[in-house]
Amino acid sequence: MYRFLLTPRWWGINVFVLLSIPFCIFMGSWQLGRFEDRVQDHRTATEQVSESRNDAPRPLKDMLPVDKATSGKPVTASGRYGKQLLVPGRELDGKQGFYVLTLLRTDSGEALPVVRGWLPGTADAAKAPAPPAGEVTVTGALQASETPGDNGVSAQGGLPAGQTSAISAAALVNLVPYDVYDAWITLTKADSGMTAVPATAPPDSGLDLKAFQNLGYTAEWFAFVGFVIFMWFRLLRREVEYARDAELGLVADEEPVTVDAAVK
Repeated sequence: MYRFLLTPRWWGINVFVLLSIPFCIFMGSWQLGRFEDRVQDHRTATEQVSESRNDAPRPLKDMLPVDKATSGKPVTASGRYGKQLLVPGRELDGKQGFYVLTLLRTDSGEALPVVRGWLPGTADAAKAPAPPAGEVTVTGALQASETPGDNGVSAQGGLPAGQTSAISAAALVNLVPYDVYDAWITLTKADSGMTAVPATAPPDSGLDLKAFQNLGYTAEWFAFVGFVIFMWFRLLRREVEYARDAELGLVADEEPVTVDAAVK
């Protein structure tokens, strides 16, 4: 009854199944490993941001460009505050509000975006305190430029004058007449009347959409293993039932169709 397993057709089916199952298991394990790596990266980055609060601040120029090793590290910079902007739609402690972002004109000629603090409510320039005048030295956590659409950063356009949706050199260079560092800092201690904005983990090191895509792919690959096994048993069962019916004479022989019968 099982001699059909030795036919070329079933040899092909069996070889396909035997190759598909380990391949799917390998791909599922690889995707799961990618997810676990991202979880570990997130944990490491979060711990780094927390531990960096106790580090001695270093000059800004020594910590650029921003990467996973320098993100969240305390830095210092000196200069004079220039243009001030508001960043609406920013949540802190479960409340909606906005960042007060002021550009610090440094001796290098480039401006450093400085988040001086957070205020609750709708973005309103009248609520934002004016920056200190004269030469200042600021200390804050170094952060990479934001990308609209990532990590909750708004991609909203058409904002009122004096507002920006993302803190990035690409966005700010169009709003000010001078060069801007491809980085920003959030003050360790917010200016009077505002709440300090905590540093966040660097990009691509969190439990973002990419991480959960890896988890979804893991489930898909392992589900495909089950699907392959199910289909193999289903085909086997159909073939066995057909062979059994043939032995019992329950399968009708097909009558040859003659040309005359076909014409009629």
